[in-house]
Amino acid sequence: MGKELDEIAEELRNTNKKVQLIYAFNGTGKTRLSREFTNLIAAKNGDSEGAVLEEPTRTKILYYNAFTEDLFYWDNGLALDAEPKMIIQPNAFTDWILKDQGQDQNVITGFQRYADNKLTPTFNEEYNIKDKDGKDIVIKAFSEVKFSFERGTDEPSENLKISKGEESNFIWSIFSTLLDQVINILNVSEPGERETDQFNKLEYVFIDDPVSSLDENHLIELAVNLADVIKSSRSDLKFIITTHSPLFYNVLFNEVNNKACYLLERLEDGSFELTKKDGDSNKSFSYHLYLKHTLERAIADNRVEKYHFTLLRNLYEKTANFLGYAQWTDLLDTAPGDKEGYLKRIITFNSHRTLSSEEVAEPTEPEKQIVKLLLDNLTKNYGYWAKQEVQNG
Repeated sequence: MGKELDEIAEELRNTNKKVQLIYAFNGTGKTRLSREFTNLIAAKNGDSEGAVLEEPTRTKILYYNAFTEDLFYWDNGLALDAEPKMIIQPNAFTDWILKDQGQDQNVITGFQRYADNKLTPTFNEEYNIKDKDGKDIVIKAFSEVKFSFERGTDEPSENLKISKGEESNFIWSIFSTLLDQVINILNVSEPGERETDQFNKLEYVFIDDPVSSLDENHLIELAVNLADVIKSSRSDLKFIITTHSPLFYNVLFNEVNNKACYLLERLEDGSFELTKKDGDSNKSFSYHLYLKHTLERAIADNRVEKYHFTLLRNLYEKTANFLGYAQWTDLLDTAPGDKEGYLKRIITFNSHRTLSSEEVAEPTEPEKQIVKLLLDNLTKNYGYWAKQEVQNG
């Protein structure tokens, strides 16, 4: 029996390290851990179920996770001739960095560093429109953003809807710009000399997987930049970073000091285990073998759940990359049966879903058997795995 996530959050809070670096596979519970930790750190007035926050959460902790991305959404109710735009929900997080600090150009520069230097976000200015009844509505500045490719000509570029990966990178660029500003402010040792006092009580920064859809070069660049920001912090601010990327983990492991490193595991009974590790991912845990053994245990115990499809996809991606296949789906060609059916199941159960109305049902018994069939496909049809068994036998 392992621990609950609130117990692990308490363990993290009691660790006296500047940086705590946590590796976990997708579907393990990284985002939920960030929420549990935030709830633990944010002061509440009373212990009852209806207790309220004494002060905003951001007073003591800044966090980046899937819920941060919920502040941004696309306007899907546009007229046919309207151009796509991303709406920014009213929040103090973006207001401070964009309106008060005027950091919009730094956000754009950061986004283009990890995306495309010609893909340009444009924030709206404040303007008035009329509703269907003719009443004036004020559209506030920095409440919308449009994206276009700058061609270097006078010809106007058509606005477009960017990919989910580019969207994540854009939101991360806003957060990382905020983080730069906060650290610079807190590096002023005398609180009375700081340009604002709103971060004086800040204790933690919790960052959950900011590496969505980045290629290896940009992923390394992001990790190095994040490490530099952390190392520039001279205050008592502490950082907790979770990731599913072994490469991202390794770069941070090698770049930052005064750290504690862990592997977060979800056990078969639904509890969790946080195991301290002393080396990088190559020394502390074998990514591909751990995936394989986790899947084998779940199959043997008939405890296959949705997140095991995520692990299965990760294992296929790892194997395909090592063997030089262009796509991980190419490895499905050797599996008996319906390749498209297998792919549909993996994609369905692998998807991150944040709205309860989008929840996918638990896998059926036939769907659970797909995990065994596709794991057998890898181990029986690809000599890579036979060599791994010999090396680790």
